[in-house]
Amino acid sequence: MMKWSVIQKLRALFILVLAVLFTNAVVSYSTTMSLIHNQQWAISSQEVITQFATLNSSFQNAEITQRKYLLTDNPDDLAIYLQARQKIAKNLEIVQQLNHPGRNQQLITLLTEKITQKLNILQREISVAQNQGGNAVKNLVLSDEKQNLNLEIQQLIDKHIAAEKNQLQQHSQKLQATTNKSITIFLLATFIDLIIVALLYDLLWRYVNKLQHTELDLRQSKNRLRAIIDAEPECIKLIARDGRLLEINACGLAMLEVETAESLIGKAIDSAIAPEYREAFADLHKRVCQGEKGTLEYEIVGFKGTRRWLETHAVPLRNETDGTFLHLAVTRDITQRQQAQQKISEQAALLDVATDAILVRNIHNQILFWNQGAERLYGWKQEEVLGKNVVDILYRNTSPQLQDAFFQVIQKGEWRGELQQLTKNGAEVIVESRWTLMRDEKNQPKSILSVSTEITEKKQLEAQLLRSQRLESIGTLAGGIAHDLNNVLAPVLMSVELLQMKLHDQQSQRVLQTLENNVKRGANLLKQVLSFARGIEGKRTIVPMKHIIAEIEQIVNQTFPKSITCNVEISEHLWYVSGNITQLHQVFMNLVVNARDAMPKGGILKILLENVVITDNSHLQPGSYVVISVMDTGVGISPEIRERIFEPFFTTKDLGKGTGLGLSTALGIIKNHGGFVHVDSEIGKGTTFKVYLPAVGDAYGNLKEERTPQVQTKELDTTAGNGELILLVDDEAGIREITKSSLETYNYRVLTASDGEEAVAIYAQYQQQINIVLLDMMMPAMDGAIAIRQLKAINPHIKIIVMSGLLSNHNKREIANMGVRAFLSKPCTVNELLQAITAINIPH
Repeated sequence: MMKWSVIQKLRALFILVLAVLFTNAVVSYSTTMSLIHNQQWAISSQEVITQFATLNSSFQNAEITQRKYLLTDNPDDLAIYLQARQKIAKNLEIVQQLNHPGRNQQLITLLTEKITQKLNILQREISVAQNQGGNAVKNLVLSDEKQNLNLEIQQLIDKHIAAEKNQLQQHSQKLQATTNKSITIFLLATFIDLIIVALLYDLLWRYVNKLQHTELDLRQSKNRLRAIIDAEPECIKLIARDGRLLEINACGLAMLEVETAESLIGKAIDSAIAPEYREAFADLHKRVCQGEKGTLEYEIVGFKGTRRWLETHAVPLRNETDGTFLHLAVTRDITQRQQAQQKISEQAALLDVATDAILVRNIHNQILFWNQGAERLYGWKQEEVLGKNVVDILYRNTSPQLQDAFFQVIQKGEWRGELQQLTKNGAEVIVESRWTLMRDEKNQPKSILSVSTEITEKKQLEAQLLRSQRLESIGTLAGGIAHDLNNVLAPVLMSVELLQMKLHDQQSQRVLQTLENNVKRGANLLKQVLSFARGIEGKRTIVPMKHIIAEIEQIVNQTFPKSITCNVEISEHLWYVSGNITQLHQVFMNLVVNARDAMPKGGILKILLENVVITDNSHLQPGSYVVISVMDTGVGISPEIRERIFEPFFTTKDLGKGTGLGLSTALGIIKNHGGFVHVDSEIGKGTTFKVYLPAVGDAYGNLKEERTPQVQTKELDTTAGNGELILLVDDEAGIREITKSSLETYNYRVLTASDGEEAVAIYAQYQQQINIVLLDMMMPAMDGAIAIRQLKAINPHIKIIVMSGLLSNHNKREIANMGVRAFLSKPCTVNELLQAITAINIPH
């Protein structure tokens, strides 16, 4: 069964009260109208009775005064009679006016006629009396008709009065009944009203009591809600449709820097918003008042001038009074977040400006951050790698080094080292990586920050530097070995010449000649090794390319596998070029070495030198060129590799067999010489490198070759000495012995010294007898250069012949500036030694 609430009960009781009141009103109205009607009847009847009595009295007075007038003929009586007559007429008029439905209208009419008839009789009597005298009137007064008429009038009046009294009594009874009924109804209504009032009071008391409790609960709830809202760390405010502030909590007051809400309530909320954000806030307010939700970030200026960034979440709140929407906003202070975001943006911008690859990944190796430096290094865009596994992106597989790095960063919190990684196109790069472990608020591993610097080029440069240092070391070692070999070959070559002087049979001469040729060949090989190892100093000179290619051909034939055949074709009247001999030598050595590596199973290496004139070519610079073509029958170069062969550090050779710098260096040298290189290759058939060098002359020698200045020995007759004393200084005992024997054979006397100090001591003792000093440059204790200076200090005009297998042109110029007039390269023949002695003895 449904239970009615107090409101429903009050509503039902209110309807019942209205019904009772309406019934009471209707009954009261009906009763009142009946009472009024009866009262009016009673009053009217009483008035009628009164008027009839008055009429009767007036009629009798009129008759009496008329008789007195007739008897006395007094005018006063006549006047009274006339007044009574007028009063009778007036009373009749009133009686007729008081007549209403229910009364006997015929009786009234009849009475009026009788009275009128009676009055006429009286008037006729007065007229007769006035005209005929009193005797004539006497008969009229005493007539029976008059007496009967008076009786009828009196009966009619009495009858009418009796009828009125009867009706008055009936209406009085009805009035009494109606009054009793009204009193009963009133008492009943009063009882019902008392019951209703009691019920209403009870319900009202309960309702008021409940309202009091509800009001108390509402007050407490409001206080709790206010306390909760004020305790809320975010600003909560309610805004009217017209933009006025209706409610705001304590946090909002603090944000706006005011003490009480009264200073804000009812005022426009946008007064504190920074001007540049007011339009956006007004748009948000308009949308919220239309029933939509919205979010906005904007800046406010507090009443004390403090600027804050706020984020508001606005929702519509229906106004129950008119169905419109109010603006309910929950706003939080995001100033620190905005500043942090700005700082993060600045840091992110700095990270993007950084050339290092910076990335963050979680402990499951999923990429969380990827800066522009990483995009530039690896080729992957940020949106392509976020959320992906870093191992799949940057590594071919999980190497032990990578596992060890991950283990160390988890255990120690950081790791540093070098890693080999992959770019998007599959190229390998070497990076120097620094890993830092990031932890969460519970100090648990959260992510790993990696900062990687590409050191591929650095490592390649280091490798190049190491290679250069190794080559330099090899050159130094080769110089030392060449020096020792020259010291070994020098006595052999001189010994062969001495044996040729002593052994004259044909077979011995043939054997000794073969021995001499091989010794000289070995000496030439040593010179080429030294030239390649240390280079040939000097500026660009006029270079005959056929000489360089001849040296290259000799090296190829002596060092390349016998399965490779070298063919050289040189056109007639080949032009000269201007260049650095050492650099050009390096270029063509690189080309022939590459050709050798392209023919692992052997083949044909062909070098073609020719003159070419380019007149009109959109791709080549017109002019005269010496073209050196290096052709092989090797494996060839694929088109995709051909595009990259001149890139620094690009190589297709196995690790340790190439640096990738040969062709890039060669191209740089040729470009510096004003030339260019053309490559033509076909897989399985071979490769052709054509080097174009600008020509500076023709083969007829229109331009002379500039050579490095040095003292040249003239071709002189080797005559025996005249007993001149020669000081021989060399640290090699074998060289000293064979050279001494050779000189003594040609009638020279010889003093020997094993180093510079001994040579200076001997020369100081025998300077007057010593004619020439034969000096080696590389000796222990005191080398040749110091010995020359000390010998010059003893005798500025001393004659010195320098012997060495390692002297460069620069060294020769320095020694020549010290006064040395002749140089001999080890190993040398006896004839060359004698020619040098003869030349230095010729007076200048």
